[in-house]
Amino acid sequence: MALFSKAIFAVYNPPIPPKKIPHIGHSNLIQLTPKPSSQKWSTAQDHGLLSTPSHLLTNSKTNYANTITREDDDICFLHARKLDVFRHVLSKLGEEAVEGLNMIDAVQRLGIDHHFQEEIDQILQKQHLIITSGSTHGANHHSDLHEVAVRFRLLRQQGYFVPDDVFNKFKESEGSFKQMLSEDIKGLMSLYEASQLSTEGEVTLDEAGQFSCHLLNTSLSHLDHHQARVVGNTLSNPHHKSLATFMAKNFFATNSRGTNNRWLNILQEVTKTDFNMVQSLHQKEIVQISKWWKELGLAKELKFARDQPVKWYIWSMACLTDPKLSEERVELTKPISFIYLIDDIFDVYGTLDELILFTEAVNRWEIGDIDHLPDYMKICFKALHDMTNEISSKVYQKHGWNPLHSLRKTWGSLCNAFLVEAKWFKSGHLPKAEDYLKNGIVSSGVNVVMVHIFFLLGQGITKQSVELLNETPAIISSAAAILRLWDDLGSAEDENQDGHDGSYIRCYLNEHQGCSIEDAQEITITLISEEWKRLNKELVSPNLFPAAFTNASLNLARMVPLMYSYDQNQCLPSLKEYMRSMLYETDSV
Repeated sequence: MALFSKAIFAVYNPPIPPKKIPHIGHSNLIQLTPKPSSQKWSTAQDHGLLSTPSHLLTNSKTNYANTITREDDDICFLHARKLDVFRHVLSKLGEEAVEGLNMIDAVQRLGIDHHFQEEIDQILQKQHLIITSGSTHGANHHSDLHEVAVRFRLLRQQGYFVPDDVFNKFKESEGSFKQMLSEDIKGLMSLYEASQLSTEGEVTLDEAGQFSCHLLNTSLSHLDHHQARVVGNTLSNPHHKSLATFMAKNFFATNSRGTNNRWLNILQEVTKTDFNMVQSLHQKEIVQISKWWKELGLAKELKFARDQPVKWYIWSMACLTDPKLSEERVELTKPISFIYLIDDIFDVYGTLDELILFTEAVNRWEIGDIDHLPDYMKICFKALHDMTNEISSKVYQKHGWNPLHSLRKTWGSLCNAFLVEAKWFKSGHLPKAEDYLKNGIVSSGVNVVMVHIFFLLGQGITKQSVELLNETPAIISSAAAILRLWDDLGSAEDENQDGHDGSYIRCYLNEHQGCSIEDAQEITITLISEEWKRLNKELVSPNLFPAAFTNASLNLARMVPLMYSYDQNQCLPSLKEYMRSMLYETDSV
């Protein structure tokens, strides 16, 4: 495969002159089958999947950065030309309301919208005018359900607030949706997709979701195989709650049958080349992070620790999808690896007394005051301390803000939450479900990930935004709650679960005697839905955070089903498929 990593990295990451950092004084996730209680919230030990592929390490000996060929340069040049061609087509055809919506939907579903953001912004501004001018409510306006629903979804995804009363024209006088819509499969799929953007209290969107879901499920029995597959995929993987890069492989198979769409053909050529270039970049990043992990030496020093650099990197790859964020993905993987490492210390290896000492050390952050820690904790704390200082220095050099205080604070909060759980489960005490979830949001590690993402992105860093970030805003806490609740939804399904590792469902059942597991699961599913609504509200509410940060939080929530959907053999089939298509397959789109 051609290697374009150096060219992409050089274009997207120009050198930045160093700054001297100012002195600052010392001052778990869904699984459909649970793990053994001795490894609470740990991951399946599938090293064939999670370790660095041997062919990448072999290729790394030839130095990825120095293997750019003339052919690679030619391909990059031709790719740029194709992007310009499609950019021109998008600007021209985008003037047509429906065609513009369909083209934006296509590039977003293919995960290549970062190439066309300026054109997308211009088109959606005009689409928003259609809403605000009231033209969609006119008696002579004949826009169909598909058009209205796609416009609604794309605008909300872009941060525009569009009221859900745009769907009132598709209701009967008594308020229910028209049954005649049952024949409009395309419109129903778009309506179902739009309903995934609902926020709290939007009854019309909730009804739209239930209505479209019921009719689409009913239609499956009389559709042909291709149509049934498209509908089933929409119901199982609505765009807003799925990773676009993972679902892209199905796009052309489901959207080009029987069509001679010229812009779709151009887009397919662009997408294939783009995918190969980005795949090469991801492979390069895996080599970088695996080299860092090996040189760090913690896998040798701490035998109990997991050795899964590829899995840790997958989180970064899913959260930060823009190719130009290569350096940020590599740096983000480092704190993610420490979340897993510290989780293992608390769940598997440390005694309660040792965990208390370690938590105190992290909160103090005094590297010279760790002599009282056992050796394995000294090694871990020193590596954490050095890694955090290095990231802080890089952020300051690149963005002019020293994030050390915020990073220290989030690591302290994580260890505090881990310690609370350790004390609960050591004593056999099950807390109230609400208290468990409040603590579980922190122990999920999402706050650590998102705080690092914010500073690595370097956008919108102000005193006010940092203060808000340090208080764990809804854009973080909702993603964390989704992650924790998904994890715990699965952990109640294994009859061999002994209950010592805790879950929201077990805490709820203990608190509400006589409640069935099925009822508790339904309550948990409802809570997940409510947290998604809070995330959706963040999309259309004024806030201090940049779009890239908001998208990273959404992508983290979207990643949860792939990362923690264990099968009965403690394997991760969805994650395997995702990694295979993103990293190894040469023709995934």
